[in-house]
Amino acid sequence: MLKTYLSNTLFIAFIALNCFAQEADSTKQLNEVVVRGFETERKLSETAASVNVLTIKDIQRFENTSLVPVFNTLPGVRMEERSPGSYRLAIRGSSLRSPFGVRNVKVYWNDISLTDGNGNTFLNSLDMNTIGNVEVIKGPAGSIYGAGTGGVVLLEGAKADGNNIRKGHTNYINTGVAYGSYGLQNRNFSWNVASEKVNSVLSYAHAQTDGYRQNSAAVRDVLSWRSSYFVSPSKILNISTLYSDIKYQTPGGLTQAQFEKDPSQARLATATLPSSIQQKAGIYQKLFNIGVSQEYRLDAHWTNVTSIYGTVSELRNPFITNYEIRNEQTFGGRSRMNYSFDIGNLKNRLTVGGELQKSAWVIRNFGNKAGVIDTLQTNDNVAAWNYFLFGQLETDLPQNFILTIGGSYNRFKYDFTRLSDAPKIKPISELLPAAFLPRIALLKKIQDKISVFASVSSGFSPPTVTEYISGYQNSTFVPSLAPEKGINYEIGTRGNLLKKRINFDITAYSFRLKNTIVRRTDNAGREIFTNAGSTLQNGLELLLNSLIIKNIDKEFIQELRVFTSYTFNDYSFKNYLQLKTDLSGNALTGVPRQVWVSGVDVQTKKGFYLNSTLNFTDRIPLTDANTVYANSYKLLNARIGYRKNFERIGLNIYTAGDNLLNEVYSLGNDINAVGNRFFNTAAPRNWQFGASLSLFL
Repeated sequence: MLKTYLSNTLFIAFIALNCFAQEADSTKQLNEVVVRGFETERKLSETAASVNVLTIKDIQRFENTSLVPVFNTLPGVRMEERSPGSYRLAIRGSSLRSPFGVRNVKVYWNDISLTDGNGNTFLNSLDMNTIGNVEVIKGPAGSIYGAGTGGVVLLEGAKADGNNIRKGHTNYINTGVAYGSYGLQNRNFSWNVASEKVNSVLSYAHAQTDGYRQNSAAVRDVLSWRSSYFVSPSKILNISTLYSDIKYQTPGGLTQAQFEKDPSQARLATATLPSSIQQKAGIYQKLFNIGVSQEYRLDAHWTNVTSIYGTVSELRNPFITNYEIRNEQTFGGRSRMNYSFDIGNLKNRLTVGGELQKSAWVIRNFGNKAGVIDTLQTNDNVAAWNYFLFGQLETDLPQNFILTIGGSYNRFKYDFTRLSDAPKIKPISELLPAAFLPRIALLKKIQDKISVFASVSSGFSPPTVTEYISGYQNSTFVPSLAPEKGINYEIGTRGNLLKKRINFDITAYSFRLKNTIVRRTDNAGREIFTNAGSTLQNGLELLLNSLIIKNIDKEFIQELRVFTSYTFNDYSFKNYLQLKTDLSGNALTGVPRQVWVSGVDVQTKKGFYLNSTLNFTDRIPLTDANTVYANSYKLLNARIGYRKNFERIGLNIYTAGDNLLNEVYSLGNDINAVGNRFFNTAAPRNWQFGASLSLFL
């Protein structure tokens, strides 16, 4: 199947290139995009790292309800949704430790950290309508962004369109509505101001669904404000706020037999445990984040960017065996100084800075009596603080070489107090050994068309508070759990061919990880984390992007774009003993060996458009012993609409379909699940109808 799909995709792309190819020099090419990754502020073609970019146009290709299909267009990136609102994000297999949420991936929102001091990120707090640009750095990025072995995601809020200034409109309103299968509703509104002195967006978004499965309804409200004030030609002040209120039910995993009999059902009761419906299992999560940053150019050589932020969140989680209430406060800041200077004919850029973060939690676990809080089980006060200092030197060498050398110094500390052990309270303080994370990279440009690069970088990922606290009901703090450490070797090339008609980005890497942390569950469904020897992660990632037709006024088709991404993962355990069983050589749990995604975008002169994507995902091992696999699947989605700009109004009407091949599959598998409850079924074929309106004031 994969070979047939591959050959057909390449054949279609070849025919399209030969039949429709037109000059695209007037269009901003992928390799000309300026990226922020590794603080380079360089064109993507001059960045010696595996970085992918998603623009607002990429985000708007899909139904405006979920980020899952958007992220999954990128090679090496896999986003899952166990139920509506329950995201899991993996970059190069980094979700091995993530039962839900996002761990081992650092996420920044408008230059401030959305990841807390525990290494967790509530990515579901964001609404995709508020996101304008995404950069994904794959592999360890500790030389600039501190701990983490998976990667870094840089999210930027949507900006007001500055092009409207030239039209004489500095204020405009965007509003949209959508309705779809399984009670889907989506409403969003934004007030945009774009002038020479300010760029501001105030937005509100509401989304809700009844869900395909039993006990999988979700409701989310997001209010955000982002504003940039251009105080002077050398100074910009940025303010960002975010409030999110999300409620979603968690249906729980199914066994293979249950999955095949009725994939829409929720987790059933057993002889010893009640069902998800009986326990009213779900997540109730509120988050408020505020950040302020200043960009200041001191002179032609010195620039500084400094940000401070704070986050307050509350999470309530009625589960099968307990009811957890978690209150969190996080405060932090980041500052970097850039100095550009010449030594002879060599241009240099020095970046130095640091980041500090402090998080504190009050974590209380109660019994769960049919969704009602029962007797207190544990009451914990936990604090985590970390800081890192970083430095990086970039040098433009002769013969179009660019050399990058960087590194960071990292410290982590955890404090744990179990108040429910009173009067025998024994506070625990754990200061992890300092970690120095170096990186070196070399890039060669070839005639401004192609660049090749190689890099070596180190990764370090300490256990999270949840992983240190082994289990829930009889949980104890386990400071013996060791941090993950690894080293990544990477080579790649990117560029354009056929007079910029095709852009390509190819990367091969080998990542060696030690002290790999894996997740297991006990008979009651409680989590247990342990170090599992080491893993070897070899991979290949390919991205092709061709803008075949662009702005041909006399033609019916004004724009035709074809893209393809391919991921090959050769991941395996090394030196891994599970009790007395040697699992060395087994495939890494939860990671598909191959993923292939292709898409076609068409825009006509009359305003009609088509966005279509086909995703093939290989089978996935669900146990460390590789005894159970989730089947491979093919997902086809499409969006057909009409988009037209009038004098003062912009109109977009569309209909979209997801899983058009009506595959029965699990999009968020529970790995190493007790009772063999691995599968969280995704929705079958479903539809959405929507419209958006822009009004220029």
